[in-house]
Amino acid sequence: MNATINLEKHFPVLLNELVSIISPLYGGTFIDCTFGAGGYSKKILEHNSNNIIALDRDSSVKSIATQLQIKYKKRFKFYNLKFSAIDQIKNENIKGIIFDLGYSLNQILDLNRGLSFKSKGKLDMRMGLNEFSCDEVIKKMSQQNLFKIFKYFGDEKYAKPISKKIVKLRENKKIETQDLVEIIESIKMKKKGKSSSTKIFQALRIFVNKEISELINGLINAYNILPKGGVIVVVTFHSIEDKIVKFFFKEYSEVKNTSRYLPKSTKVKKYFNLEKKKPIIPSYNEIKINPPSRSAKLRFAYKIENGCDFKNFLKNFTYLKDIENLDFDA
Repeated sequence: MNATINLEKHFPVLLNELVSIISPLYGGTFIDCTFGAGGYSKKILEHNSNNIIALDRDSSVKSIATQLQIKYKKRFKFYNLKFSAIDQIKNENIKGIIFDLGYSLNQILDLNRGLSFKSKGKLDMRMGLNEFSCDEVIKKMSQQNLFKIFKYFGDEKYAKPISKKIVKLRENKKIETQDLVEIIESIKMKKKGKSSSTKIFQALRIFVNKEISELINGLINAYNILPKGGVIVVVTFHSIEDKIVKFFFKEYSEVKNTSRYLPKSTKVKKYFNLEKKKPIIPSYNEIKINPPSRSAKLRFAYKIENGCDFKNFLKNFTYLKDIENLDFDA
């Protein structure tokens, strides 16, 4: 879950738009929850009164972080942590918290990680600090549970025949990346300009890295450590992520009656100020320079009140977290 990619060069998506959102808050500490190649951090650090605390579960980005630590000394700190552990960060002057939920160019191009259907060999997909790899999922997960992962995390129309064929083939063969691609392509019609494997690989990445739980817990913990007036900015790249972020901000930025049977004066507190209800999307020029940015959506909100329990938020996405916790029961 880091910055988006370009086939030749890394670009932090919607960078100018993000800077315009946080610029009125300059002069304090910003948390870059998905450091990646450091695009957002580098830009924010150009303002001398800004500090960055960067997090990333991927230890391979430490070399980039070290360069910034040398250049900016006390103004930059890096922690090899999942962003769900953001509540471990203690700083009273946090002005903004940034999440970019894509993948970096370096991560995609590292074919040993198996994040891409262009990878060779073993299915891995681990981003770091994982409990298991994709190889274990394909090897051990029951057909029924594979079906659920593909259907709910990939919105895959052919989830049933693909999961069935995986289970059948693995009886006599170790399934590696290209084997999985061949299984998918033998069942799905290939569409022009788009790989037929995209949805299945997305679903497996989400499951292996527990991206749903990470995002839900990361958002809640970000709210808990952010002082009033601070901003949370999130860039998403697929519909599940955006659905979660949209609900998180919208649910707690609108004043509603607790019950239709109660007087209209009885209101639920408002915890966020949502200046824009619709997401910010990349311009035509940005998409032309960096085509993968076309699916990006940026949402943001300012914290205006403490004490939210997020019960409705957690309840609304319990079904997705339950799928992430499926057992290896093959």
